[in-house]
Formats: sequence, structure tokens, C-alpha cells
Amino acid sequence: MGAPPGYRPSAWVHLLHQLPRADFQLRPVPSGFAPQEQEYQQALLLVVALAGLGLGLSLIFIAVYLIRFCCCRSPEPPGSKSPTPGGGCVTWSCIVALLVGCTGIGIGFYGNSETSDGVSQLSSALLHANHTLSAIDHLVLETVERLGEAVRTELTTLEEVLEPRTELVAAARGARRQAEAVAQQLQGLAFWQGVPLSPLQVAEDVSFVEEYRWLAYVLLLLLELLVCLFTLLGLAKQSKWLVIVMTVMSLLVLVLSWGSMGLEAATAVGLSDFCSSPDPYILNLTQEETGLSSDILSYYFLCNQAVSNPFQQRLTLSQRALANIHSQLLGLEREAVPQFPSAQKPLLSLEETLNVTEGNFHQLVALLHCRGLHKDYGAALRGLCEDALEGLLFLLLFSLLSAGALATALCSLPRAWALFPPSDDYDDTDDDDPFNPQQESKRFVQWQSSI
Repeated sequence: MGAPPGYRPSAWVHLLHQLPRADFQLRPVPSGFAPQEQEYQQALLLVVALAGLGLGLSLIFIAVYLIRFCCCRSPEPPGSKSPTPGGGCVTWSCIVALLVGCTGIGIGFYGNSETSDGVSQLSSALLHANHTLSAIDHLVLETVERLGEAVRTELTTLEEVLEPRTELVAAARGARRQAEAVAQQLQGLAFWQGVPLSPLQVAEDVSFVEEYRWLAYVLLLLLELLVCLFTLLGLAKQSKWLVIVMTVMSLLVLVLSWGSMGLEAATAVGLSDFCSSPDPYILNLTQEETGLSSDILSYYFLCNQAVSNPFQQRLTLSQRALANIHSQLLGLEREAVPQFPSAQKPLLSLEETLNVTEGNFHQLVALLHCRGLHKDYGAALRGLCEDALEGLLFLLLFSLLSAGALATALCSLPRAWALFPPSDDYDDTDDDDPFNPQQESKRFVQWQSSI
């Protein structure tokens, strides 16, 4: 099958498409895109389950590490203020992990933007295709109505004027039959008229879902950014309560990161299967939804020399009929006007209608060519299979970095706040300091007693 112009499956598509797939019984599943098949659905759910397994292992590791830290650390001698060995290393490892998380957040913002750009390109291609299909329907309707009006008025008037000359009436009736034939042929060109599937509705649905997906990721990224920044602030200020709150928030963001990782991985795998060979699935789905013949769909989705134009016969017959009408009107103008001057007005009106019809016909020929709609199809595939897939992979990298950084931070933060000096240490102030609050209290008591 011919690929759309400008679209070729990328290396990422080939790489993800080659990954093995299995159902819940761990039996191999073909990598062809078949979302309606239960085995394929299980294969994608298994990818999500792997992320859930990673979350479970992370939580178990963190719990075991913290239990070991709480139960196995050696007690400090009373009154000891010497720094714990390795305390600086623990704090710095936490800081480095949080900085890695901030780097992942930047990658996540870029991936979210790329995904949004790809989906926007898909929506734009659908809207342009809808404009083309609507233009075809409008031109066909306008031309058929104009021809019908000409048959009912001008040609009827012309036949009445030429009634004394039977041969001229026969020529006018021949033009009537040709005009009716053209109208009948043109009606068959509006192939999308009455089809339940609307590209406009699909574009609106895609944009609606994408808007909320983009917003959800922005909120997730901002939440993790705030957690990282406030955790760094708590470490810098040695604020125990702030570090404890951010530890709880880090646990929440860790769960969200693993959850988003599962969704991103499953979506990327499914999208790679679709993008490796999109034509068969799109053809079958569109035929089921629209009921159009496979000849029409193959012509527009494939658009190569092996597929002929299904409207070529109608276009050829219409063009011949228009040429016959034109020659008949010229003959009537030459023969009838000298004898019947009143025939000139309907003939001029018919020639004007014929010129407009020929102009609309040439526009229809251009719009019905597969090149325009096939270009929109290629643009939609490029947006979905290049930009959107690339953005998904960046989001997957963000989730991976975020999960690793937060897991490291959750292991390090309890050890870090254990190294913070107790609050009593902040009360070791100089008694001779005139700005000491205790000195201020003493002076206030002395002032009261002197009154």
C-alpha cells in the first residue's frame, strides 16, 4: 500500500512495534493493531500492569529501607552534638535526586507540548478534510439546483417560443435531456452526503479530550515542581515540618508518576502498532462507520496508480453532456434567433447557466481528485505518529526520571531530617545581646517594678 505523502514510519515506531507482546496467560500476541481483539487489549493492559508492578516494588523497597533505618541505626550518646557520619552525603544525594526530578519536569513540559502539537495537527487535517467534503456537497447541490431551475424555466420557455419549428423544439428537448443527465450524474458525486461519520465531529472530540489531557499533565508537572522546590527549601531551612509534609506529597506524586508511566507506555505501544501500518485499519474502520464502497475509500486513502478514480465515468459522461448542450445551444442561437428574436433571452440565460455549471464542474474535478484528501490523511498521520508519539516518549522519560528521583528522595528525606538540629539549639543565644528577647523581658519587668 502506498504511504501518504511525507509520512514514513519512524525508527521509534519500528522499535516499539518490534517489542514482544503477551496476554494475561503470557502467550505471544501479534503486534498488528487490533484494539477490538481481547488478546490485544490484554497485551496493552499487561504493559500498564508492569508499571503497577514497578510501583509496588518501589514502595516495598522504600518501606524496607525506612524500617531498616529506623530500627537498625545506632543510638546517639546523650548530649552529643557531633555530626553523624555520612550526613552530608545523605543530604546531597537527596538534593541531586530532586534536581534530577526538576530536569525530568522540563522534559515533561516539552513532551506535553509536542503531544499537543501533534494532536492539533491531526485536528487541523480533519477540519481541512471536512471543508473539502463540504465544498463537494455544496457545489453538487448548487449545480444540480441551477440545472433544474434552467430546465424548468428557460428550456420550457424556449420550447414554447420554438413550437412552430418542430426540429428546433427537438433540439431544445435534446438539451433538456442532456441537462437532466448531467444533474443525475452530478448527484452521484456527493459521496459523503448523508454519511453518519463527520470529520468535524471527530476533530471536536479529539480536541476536547486533548484539552483535558494537556491540562492534567500541566497540573501534574506543576505539582511535582512545587514538591521539589519546597523540599529543597525545607532542606535549606532545616525545617522538619516542611520536609515531613513534602515527604507525604512526594509519596503521592510517586504514585501518580508510576500511573502516568503505565498509561504512556501502553499508549505508545498501541500507537506504534497503528502507525506501522495505518491503512488497513483506517480503511476497515471508515468502511464500517460510513458504509462507503471500498473503491472510493481505497482511492482516497491510497491514492496511487493501482487504484482508479471511481468517479471517472460520471465525470466523463457529465463532461460530454455539457459539451453536447453547449453545441446544441450554439446551433439554436444560430438557427432560431433570426426567426424568433424572443428566443435570444432564454438562450443567453441558458448559456450563462452553462458557463457557471462548467466552472463548478472543473472545481469538482479538482476537489474529487485524491490528492487533496490524501494530503490531509498524510498530515493527520504525521501529527499523530511523529509529533504526538515523540511527545509521549518524552512524557514517558519524565515519568521514569520522576519515579526514580522521588523514590531516592523518599529514602533520603527521613535520614536528612534526622540530622536537623533540635529546636532547643536555636535558643542558645547570648545573654548580653541587647536584642535578645529574654533581655527585653527583663527590662520590661524592671520598668514595671520601678513605677
